[in-house]
Amino acid sequence: MRGSGKLAAGVLAGVLLASGTAAAAGDPVRAAVGDLVGEGGFPGAVVQVRTGEAVSRFGAGYANLATLEPAGPRHRFRIASNTKAFVATVVLQLASEGSLSLDDPVERRLPGVVRGPGYEPEKITLRMLLNHTSGVHDPMDPHFFDPYLVDGNRAHIITPSEVIRRSLADRPTFPPGSGVKYSNTGYLVLGKVIEKITRNDVREEIQRRILGPLGLGRTYFPLWSPFLRGPHLHGYDMRGEDMTVFSPSYDWTAGAMVSTVDDVAAFHRALLAGRLLAPAQQAELKRLVPNEDGGAYGAGIETLDVKCGDVTKTFWGNTGAGPGFFSVSMSTADGSKQIVLALNVYDLAADVHGGRRVPKIPMPAVMAALC
Repeated sequence: MRGSGKLAAGVLAGVLLASGTAAAAGDPVRAAVGDLVGEGGFPGAVVQVRTGEAVSRFGAGYANLATLEPAGPRHRFRIASNTKAFVATVVLQLASEGSLSLDDPVERRLPGVVRGPGYEPEKITLRMLLNHTSGVHDPMDPHFFDPYLVDGNRAHIITPSEVIRRSLADRPTFPPGSGVKYSNTGYLVLGKVIEKITRNDVREEIQRRILGPLGLGRTYFPLWSPFLRGPHLHGYDMRGEDMTVFSPSYDWTAGAMVSTVDDVAAFHRALLAGRLLAPAQQAELKRLVPNEDGGAYGAGIETLDVKCGDVTKTFWGNTGAGPGFFSVSMSTADGSKQIVLALNVYDLAADVHGGRRVPKIPMPAVMAALC
């Protein structure tokens, strides 16, 4: 399974050696976002930027190429792997409540679920699933997305259980805890753990624990419907084909949620500031495992080390990439600056076949906001 968020490493890291911010008269963030749309190749973008308590939000380009509706902050988009931070938060809250331990092996919590050649479920802990050190990979079948991309059935349903089964058909990437490799499937397993422990739909747990308390009324978690509700961006591939209608069934707790820039910003601000977790679990959230892409993974979040002039800064947050949509939600380590940027091109077919997934690297806009 691809296309649900492992883009920060590949696309964002492409400019980590750049320095400074976008040079332009006036607002450098608007200038950098403007460089992404139109001639930059993205039809549209929506942004929220915060410096201290000052917040600005704006759109650029088009939400819909067919109607030429302007893109604006009210538009929803598929947040893809930004979903993982919501899921990790629930897991960490359950740990705080004593319902589980992050040292629990997955075999204890989901007996018989993780089965495949070379897998050792008694050695794979929940912490390893959270920080991508489990060795559980995504489906390696190159035809996994054929029902959507070749057959054209965008409403096709692949259940999370089927994704897990197909992922485990091949040997693990490495023995548990001996390496680091991004795993969407690991987060599907965590979704199963949440439901097993709470005896409740994971979507209801996210609603009760996060969306409700934070007042995130424009965020929701579709299960299988391929359609987006209300005002929303349309997402496209590199050829300009509209990919908006696309069942998120396969992505579930790895990347199915839909939101707005304001809601994503509010969530990440609350999470990184420690408002959603007890101190011990907040420490687990930020317990980092370095990856090969210039940053590190925590529990459902990630960091990027970025050269800002002569100073290297660490940015905290998430990215999300799925059919038609790419988003970045990042904050400085002290939380004083934040940007959430949603763009409406991501080419899933190119991702599967090793081609170009986005028309332009969006990191300059992130650096303009945070450096």
